[in-house]
Amino acid sequence: MSTVGVIANPASGRDIRRLVAGASVFGNADKAGMVFRLLAGLGAAGVERVLMLPAADGLSTTLHRHLNAPRTAPFPVLEELDVALDGTARDSAIAVEQMVAAGVRAIVVLGGDGTHRVVARGCGDVPICALSTGTNNAFPEMRETTVAGIATGLLATGRAGPDALRREAALAVDVPGAAADLALVDVAVSAERFVGARALWRPHDVSEVFVTFANPSAVGLSAVAGALRPLERGAGRGLHVRLAGDDAEAERVVHVALAPGLVTGVPVAAHRVIELDERVEIAPGPGTVALDGEREIERRRDEPVTVRLVRGPLTIDVDAVMRAAANDATPLLRPPG
Repeated sequence: MSTVGVIANPASGRDIRRLVAGASVFGNADKAGMVFRLLAGLGAAGVERVLMLPAADGLSTTLHRHLNAPRTAPFPVLEELDVALDGTARDSAIAVEQMVAAGVRAIVVLGGDGTHRVVARGCGDVPICALSTGTNNAFPEMRETTVAGIATGLLATGRAGPDALRREAALAVDVPGAAADLALVDVAVSAERFVGARALWRPHDVSEVFVTFANPSAVGLSAVAGALRPLERGAGRGLHVRLAGDDAEAERVVHVALAPGLVTGVPVAAHRVIELDERVEIAPGPGTVALDGEREIERRRDEPVTVRLVRGPLTIDVDAVMRAAANDATPLLRPPG
């Protein structure tokens, strides 16, 4: 039986950037509609079973209302995992563990960079279909979920082309006395002493940035790297950027969208390419380390922290799957029986 996992984070798209910048709220009714359309695409491609993290805050209620409406198209059987929700990243981590143990052939994630980071830590080589419902998203994509469901279904049923998957890079962060953590897009060194509201939106608080890829059309700190030297995803190289204290000390000032509706100048002292498995020790000093735009690690003044570019998760290239299906005349609809 072809089985796909689905994790839809009900808390994504609600952080402090709605107050300090122009980010929009992504409601759970919208997410429920996305999951419904995803299930339609998965069913059309022949997926028989979906395991889903149960979602609070009305997402599950709205989704089941959609599913109880009359329909003629085939849908997979939807099973909710047995997870006692506590509203933290632990929910997604437990769900991923259960999905991998159940033998899912792919995991579709609806959330922001942070949600995808949690899934990537536990999914191993189970491919991720990364769909955006968060704020400063650089890792997941904004895409129609019906098509994402078809592409994921073709992969799960063994009908995707050889270029369906992309091996992403990641950044491993090591702090003494703590388990190694992972970032999918960027690691930022901040002078802020406490995790607080987590989100970063003030460039003068940041002294160093590491990125796994650099896209000048991104929103967030990775856009700084993209303005300096664009790097494609999956290329096996990253960028290390040191920021200057002010414009007078800068090698260059780049203007980027640091958050939705927030365009600002960022003074850059230096930047260089980093290679796969290269280890870099960040400058000493108290503060926090942010992973994918959110402050996660508090560190003391003399505490060494190292960052290393490593092999990350596999992701589904939806466009590549659909192009291959068109070129090979792959049947898109569910096979009879």
